[in-house]
Amino acid sequence: MSSDESETPRRGRRSKVQRLIDEYDLDGEGERLEDLWTANREERLSLRELADDFNRRLLRAVMVEVGMNPLDGEVANTYRLLTDDDVSSGMQTQARQTLEREGVDVDDLQKNFVSHQAIHTYLTKYRGVTQDKQTDEDRIQKGLDTIQRLRSRTAAVSENIVENLVSTGRIHVGDFEVLVDVRVFCRDCGTQYDVQDLLEGGQCECGGDIVSTGSEADVSE
Repeated sequence: MSSDESETPRRGRRSKVQRLIDEYDLDGEGERLEDLWTANREERLSLRELADDFNRRLLRAVMVEVGMNPLDGEVANTYRLLTDDDVSSGMQTQARQTLEREGVDVDDLQKNFVSHQAIHTYLTKYRGVTQDKQTDEDRIQKGLDTIQRLRSRTAAVSENIVENLVSTGRIHVGDFEVLVDVRVFCRDCGTQYDVQDLLEGGQCECGGDIVSTGSEADVSE
């Protein structure tokens, strides 16, 4: 496979990922992404993990560009504060202000963060990479992505409803934050898990080995 600098787009224009690689001199990043996506099962990263990894490298490049000298842990934590749905709005605002004081255009930075779809398009359409087959991890990640989209939408809709009711005087609440918790309860062993923990862990306490006459596990939101 040729290097990032000598690649030519298969559809006549650069992908978003390649544009950022060129703009921030992320030499070798395309080959690195390809290697991580096509590695053996134990070392392979999912598209979601690749997107997060690429975005952290982009964040580091932006921080260095404005004269900051970030440590690895600082970059990872800043990225988490900017993107994690579980981070409070206050902590996210503080992280944004810290970057802005150093000269980072945070709005522009966040627009440049890539999705796992963008990584997939870059690898398959731009670099022509294929995988032998979809791994179990990829299928699990796809399920998690779907749940996360629905959870984020539920939180956004709920927040809008509460804000509307507060603004019209129908309810009274202080500075609030909407949290959506999706949990899975196993009737066989009586344990419950955050859905992400269960999917990533692979099994509940009993592992489904207990014979039960009941129906499938409850999923409550």
